[in-house]
Amino acid sequence: MEAGKDHPLQAFEKLWAEHFMKDEKNEGLIDKIEKENIQLKEEIQELEVKLQEATRGFQIKEDIPETKMKFTSVQNPENDSQFLNISYSFQVSSQIPYELQKGQALITFEKEEVAQNVIRMRKHHVQIEDEAVEIMAKPVPLNSGVRFQVHLEVSKMKVRVNEIPDILPEDQMRDKLELSFCKSRNGGGEVESVEYDKPARSAVITFVELGVADQILKKKEYPLYTNQNCYTVTVSPYMETHLEKFQVFAGISQRTVLLTGFKDIQVDEETLEDLVIIHFQRVKNGGGEVEVVKCSLSQPKIAYFEE
Repeated sequence: MEAGKDHPLQAFEKLWAEHFMKDEKNEGLIDKIEKENIQLKEEIQELEVKLQEATRGFQIKEDIPETKMKFTSVQNPENDSQFLNISYSFQVSSQIPYELQKGQALITFEKEEVAQNVIRMRKHHVQIEDEAVEIMAKPVPLNSGVRFQVHLEVSKMKVRVNEIPDILPEDQMRDKLELSFCKSRNGGGEVESVEYDKPARSAVITFVELGVADQILKKKEYPLYTNQNCYTVTVSPYMETHLEKFQVFAGISQRTVLLTGFKDIQVDEETLEDLVIIHFQRVKNGGGEVEVVKCSLSQPKIAYFEE
């Protein structure tokens, strides 16, 4: 045996020991990675739950007021497709509620600088009958609100059909819809396509010629022929709506000031509002032109702010 060299058996045992140690080290590393993965998955699930709860608070329901609209023809159309739809866009901003507590008032000035000056002065003495009542002026922090743009397109080539009877297989009902809506004696015309939604009992009919959809929509109801029977379905305009520039905003009102310190005032709210306006209309009191004042003496009230 040469000096300085291990016996073959010893060398094999040494190599095996090193391999075994590496395997143990790798197994330990794998266990650590698996535990970290499990922990990360749990954290992701928790974050997803929190995200769902947070976004649930941003769901809004707004009643958009009716607006009279006048549609005019396209003056300089770029292509024929501009005649196929009526487009309408508008912006929606949510109202932000603010709870006004008993003994408080909100005053809105015409100018921001006046409101900010009243806040900087903080203490004010308002003459109420024979007493100068000390009140405090504070900014009004608002909750989150949203604003977004709504883009609406009304098709002049399509109609939506509702209340379709669920009496035929999908393919057969699609054929019956096409046959019924192509009948010229009922105001129909050549049909390009039929998109039938059986579970919703509705369909979208696309016509080949311009003007057919308008003719059908004047009736609001249309006959649907199925074998020997005739049913009545309702027709309505086909509209596509999408939202853009969705934004969440929050902040402090710039022209409205919160006034506190009106507890135990022995006057009615209307009189108090007049006295507050008189006081803050005067420049010598640090005020200026007032838009509106709302007081709460008997019970809390809700005031709504708009952007």
